[in-house]
Formats: sequence, C-alpha cells, structure tokens
Amino acid sequence: MTDARGSAHRDGEAPVRYTPGTPCWVSLMVHGADRARSFYEALFGWEFRPGPQQLGPYARALLDGCEVAGIGLLSPDLDLPVAWTPYFASVDVDRTAETVRACGGTIGVGPLDLAEAGRLAIGSDPSGAVFGIWQASAHLGRAVTGVPGVPAWNELTTFESERVAKFYATVFGHTAQPEVSADLDHVTLSVAGRPVAGIHDVGNGLLRDRGPHWTTYFTVADVDDTVDHVLHLGGQILQLPHDSAHGRIATVTDPEEARFALVQTSR
Repeated sequence: MTDARGSAHRDGEAPVRYTPGTPCWVSLMVHGADRARSFYEALFGWEFRPGPQQLGPYARALLDGCEVAGIGLLSPDLDLPVAWTPYFASVDVDRTAETVRACGGTIGVGPLDLAEAGRLAIGSDPSGAVFGIWQASAHLGRAVTGVPGVPAWNELTTFESERVAKFYATVFGHTAQPEVSADLDHVTLSVAGRPVAGIHDVGNGLLRDRGPHWTTYFTVADVDDTVDHVLHLGGQILQLPHDSAHGRIATVTDPEEARFALVQTSR
C-alpha cells in the first residue's frame, strides 16, 4: 500500500499531476449531507466549501486549504449506494466511458461537465463495483498527501479478481500484478510502475448484502484513538484495529453506514 496520488509529502503540498488511471478524487453521496459533513469535520478536521453547482448540494472537503474529498446529497432517482467512490483520472472521459461499456461495465451518470472543475462520469465494473472517471480542467490546484485526514489508498473487494483486473487494465491502462498466497488473493494495480490501487478477491466469502465494492483508506495519526472517535460520533466498527504489512488498520462506517478504512503507517 502506498499513496495512490504520488509520492507522499507528509509535511506539505504536492502539485496535482494525475497520470491517467491514477485515483484522483473520492466522493461520498449521502441522504443527510449536513450530518455527514459534521461527522467528517469532527473526525478528520475537514472544512467545507460549496460546489460544483452542477452536482446539487455538494461540498468540497478541505484540509489546510487543500481539497481532499467531496460530500453531496444522493438524489432519490439515482440507484447508487451510500458509499465512498474513488475517481480515476482520464484525459478523455467520453472515450473512457465508451471503453467501460465495451468491456462489460456500465455508465450510470454522465459524462457531464462541471464548468471550470472538469468533466466526470460514474460507472460500475462488470462485477457491479461503482467507480468514477474524472477529466480535470486545465487549471489544476494543489493536493496534500501523506498526512492525517487525507485518502491514502483504494481497495476493491470482489470475486473473479483476474477478470475484473483485466477490465481496469483495459479501461485505465493499469498493470495488474497478482499476489497469491495460502490466505491471500490480491492484485495490485499500477500506473507507470507505481502501485495505485488494490483488488482483493474473496470469492464466495463476499458479503451478500454489500456485493463487490471499493473501500477508501484514510491516513490517521492513531487508528485506535480514531476508532473510538468514530464510535463517539455515531459510526460503527466493522473490523477492529490490527497490525498489517502496511501499518495498523481498521474498517469502520459513518452514521449512514458508508464504509471506509483507517490506516496508521507509523507508531
């Protein structure tokens, strides 16, 4: 696991230069936007600014003045889960959307323009996991990485990982590297030799009530303390804090049961 948006800059900002296929944004669509913003503001110290207007009641989350995520209101006519959704960078969202369809995926939203912000689409892979496609405008801002409160990694839980990995490789140009052991079936997706996301194959063990899905990992200073904070704010614990090869991690939900993970890379 490594920072999917570029080299980690723990004490500052990094220029936004997203290579196509790189996760470049995460967004959460909820039924109660005010409650969600209050939860993540208290948990991660985010501040919020409105926009883009084309997304309705949508707010960009900022940390130290840098955009790190977005939270919006889920429209009743959209058949989308309350979940964190990763967006992958594209130089041509329309062409990428066409490739998604040609490879057995679907496009549920867009492509649509967001004025000066860029152009996006939301789709799902052949297994049903939802993801976004983002074509940034020419005016790129700055992003903060490697510090508490920012996205660090995205992991896809699915079945038939080989087939799904081929889908992402064709659509976004990812290189898929399997890592198979007695207790792990994992594929790392890379762009230009740099790991950007992972695929975890659980086969028949996949939760029926959830289905294939992406999970966003957020960096925190102390996983155990943050988990306690999640509970205090009305969230739940799905996987208790535990040590892994990539640091101490836990999986939790917010009050609307949107899942996300916490990772502490140093102790």
